[in-house]
Amino acid sequence: MGEENCTSVTEFILLGLADAPEVRVFLFLVFLLIYGVTVAGNLGMIAVIQVSSPLHTPMYFFLSHLSFVDFCYSTIIVPKMLSNILKGDKAISFLGCMVQFYLFCTCVVTEIFLLAVMAYDRFVAICNPLLYTVTMSWNACMELVACCYLCGVVCSLIHLCLALEIPSYRSNVINHFFCDLPPLLSLACSDVSINELMEFIVVTVNEITTIVVILTSYLLILITILRMRSAEGRRKAFSTCASHLTAILVFHGTILFIYCRPSSGNSVETDKVATVFYTIVIPMLNPLIYSLRNKDVKEALRKVVSSKIFS
Repeated sequence: MGEENCTSVTEFILLGLADAPEVRVFLFLVFLLIYGVTVAGNLGMIAVIQVSSPLHTPMYFFLSHLSFVDFCYSTIIVPKMLSNILKGDKAISFLGCMVQFYLFCTCVVTEIFLLAVMAYDRFVAICNPLLYTVTMSWNACMELVACCYLCGVVCSLIHLCLALEIPSYRSNVINHFFCDLPPLLSLACSDVSINELMEFIVVTVNEITTIVVILTSYLLILITILRMRSAEGRRKAFSTCASHLTAILVFHGTILFIYCRPSSGNSVETDKVATVFYTIVIPMLNPLIYSLRNKDVKEALRKVVSSKIFS
């Protein structure tokens, strides 16, 4: 690509998911509904956990932070996407694009580590119940959550600093619905092999580390469940673990599919569809999978609603 075709940019154009008017209206309504459920589910979960003293335990402490992160990175992406669909004005400033990418990346990396911490918490609770209160003390919980956020901030900062070093782009049109790193790097005129290498290393190390923790924790949980004498107890435990693992596999699977492949093998349209799952759908499903199926949460929610009605 000739140097004359490369320029610095002040704004990017996000192409989004579709341009046909009839499809745009349908997508707007669908994503608006999903976002509404996401906001209500995650903020509702945080509120219920905060006001209900029986839920002031390590497990629900981690769940409240998961809900907060889900709400944040869904809000970072979906409102702008809805605005682009509705108005047709798909421009986003260079600064806005960098900020969106940084905040989104921070939230996703934080969630990756939160899921591992939650799996470890369940392992301790089920396999070592007598040591649970000691191992998962409030200080330990605060430190684990702080480490999750710190990992998100540091990993995102690495990618952001490298992205800001790109001097020029051959186009300002991003074939995506938000400012993600792979489509941004594909527009760069300069050599971005370092960016791609760091992306691969950071994602791979984070994924391998957290997946090992998650799978080991659930394997030990499974062994403990199989030793239970109660068939009903085994059935409930299997049901809960299966739903948790399903959400984890979808979340991690899409991340590995998008970020841990050679750039030459990427299909833009396929990547956009896959990205929808972990950026928009998963934040909506997590409150249902992790919390609303739990009888303690449902009982706390019933008490909160009843007290509001009677008051």
